[in-house]
This record gives sequence, C-alpha cells and structure tokens, in this order.
Amino acid sequence: MTSCALGKGNAKTVVAALVLTFLSFAFFSHALHAEASGEYIAIRKQGAGKIALVLDKSDAKGNKESGLAQNLDSVVKEGLIFSDLFSVIPPPLNVRTGSDGKGSSVNFGALSSVGAEVYAGGSVSRKSGKVNLDMEVYDTFGTKLLMKKTYSGSEDQLRAMGHAFCADLIELLTGKKSYFGSKIVFVSNKTGSKEIYQCDFDGQGIQQLTNFRSISLTPVFSPDGTRLAYTSYTSGKPTLYIRSMSDNSIAAVGKDGVSVDPGWRNGSEVATTLSFEGDQEIYLIRSDGGISRRLTNSRGIDVSPTFSPDGKQMAFVSSRNGMPQIFVQDVQSGQTRRL
Repeated sequence: MTSCALGKGNAKTVVAALVLTFLSFAFFSHALHAEASGEYIAIRKQGAGKIALVLDKSDAKGNKESGLAQNLDSVVKEGLIFSDLFSVIPPPLNVRTGSDGKGSSVNFGALSSVGAEVYAGGSVSRKSGKVNLDMEVYDTFGTKLLMKKTYSGSEDQLRAMGHAFCADLIELLTGKKSYFGSKIVFVSNKTGSKEIYQCDFDGQGIQQLTNFRSISLTPVFSPDGTRLAYTSYTSGKPTLYIRSMSDNSIAAVGKDGVSVDPGWRNGSEVATTLSFEGDQEIYLIRSDGGISRRLTNSRGIDVSPTFSPDGKQMAFVSSRNGMPQIFVQDVQSGQTRRL
C-alpha cells in the first residue's frame, strides 16, 4: 500500500485542479454532443448539423444573361437557406482556377480552407428562347463530381428552375424528397368574399383560384396535385367541386342536400359527406363528380374523412355513439373501430 501526505499548499492546488477539470468537463458537455452511427461516434459542436456549402455565382455572358443569373442565384440561395439544411458560405476569391467559363476548374484547396463540404456552381445561357441553367455539384473532400444537370424554362419560370435544382440537391445529399415545387392551398377573404388561393411552399407566388363572390371552404389537393376539391356555397347550399389543375375544368357533385368536408383517397377518388339519402354519410366520389360508392352506413353524422397513404384505411369523425368521436374503417371490408 502506498500512502501520500500533502501540505496545505499542495492540497489547495490539487483541489483547484479538480474543480477546473470538473468545470471544463461541464462546459464542454454542453458545447459538444456525440452522435452514434454504425461503428463510430462523431463528435461535433452543438447545433453543427448543417451542410457547409459554397454556392458560387453563376457564370454568364451578356447583360441579359447576367441579370437572369443574378435572379437564379438569389432564388437558389434563398431556397437553400429556407430549407435550414445548409450553412451557405461565400465563395473564396480563387474558388475557380484557369480561364472563366467552361475552361476553368474548381479549386478544392481553396474550398477546404473555408471549411466547405460541398460546392455548387454553374452557368446561365439562352438558346431558342429558353433559359438554361447548367449546374455542377462537387464533394470538396473527395474532389468528386456528384451531379451535373441542366434546367431549362422560360424567363417567367426562373423561380421554378431554381427550386428544381434545390430539390435535386437536397435529395442527392439526404436521400429524401423535399417540399420544393409543392403548393399550399388556403382560404382568404381579402376580396370581401371567402375565396381559395394557392401559393408556393414559402408563401410566394400567390394565385387566386376561385372568384365566386361567395363562400368557398375546405380546399384540398389530390395526392398527385392534379386536382383540387373544395366546398362552395355558390348554389346556395354547400356543394363539393372538383377542379382539374391542368385545364381548370370543374365538376360538381349533383346531389341534393349538403356536400362537405372532402378528403382524397388517391388521385382519382375523393371522400365527402353527403346527405341526399337523409343521414349525413361518407361517400367516395369520382373525379367527374359521380358517386363511386357509399362508405359509412350508421345513425349519426359522419364527417372529416382522411386516408392512410395506401388508401386502405379511413379515419373519420362520427356521432353514432352520441358524442363526436374518431373511428377507423377498413375501406374494403367496411369493418370499423373506435379509437
């Protein structure tokens, strides 16, 4: 056995060292966190989960092309920042070596010096009345080309072109689809009547879809985005309308009574509550407005249908037991259970 005696001075020194060690551990335990993945543990700073990306300015020749390039660069940058997946780093001055344009090459050493994981850049040109955005994406650590793609469209489609690149980049790096290119549908009374509008995922590009000067409610897109179902009081009673987003044709459910609360089962069938047979039951409606079949058959009001992704299960609200409660029904067999 070994014993050790410490004087007062030495004891104070040891205690102070232990306190500093404890405080240091406490501080860094808050500043760092560990992520286990497979056979290794990655230690990184708290909140440092974003992809370090250098987004270079698009190369363009000509004043017109330069203006288009600036607009596209802004769309892409704003979109990537909005996604909250990237830390967008300004490109270093010498990010490309050699001559401008196609003859230049990416300076991976300069990218590594600013901590970039991914580099994205390209060029903008015009041909046959179309704007072309040629983009390249590189892994800066492996100096490897990850993606090379051209996006084309008219000048009024620059926003869609930039968002298409954002969608491809996110899917490339995360393996997941994103909301770029998706639409939000909503109701507003800014004209004095409740009308239906749509906008881009970020609230931009607002477009009015109805102009009935009446009450339009409960808009919902089909899963493939090709059709819009909504309820309108244009005829004096709540009626379900189905609009094709490609040709703007509209089909109405021509039944007496109410027709409310649509919920899509798939791209061609939407469920809604109808009362033409007396009780308010849920029916499946075809895209042409015709009835496909009746889904519920019980005393009480059945409303708010919504479906599982495969369309085999339907959840809805029913007052069949007195108070409104949520039920789930197997669409094929009709078997229903209360949640």
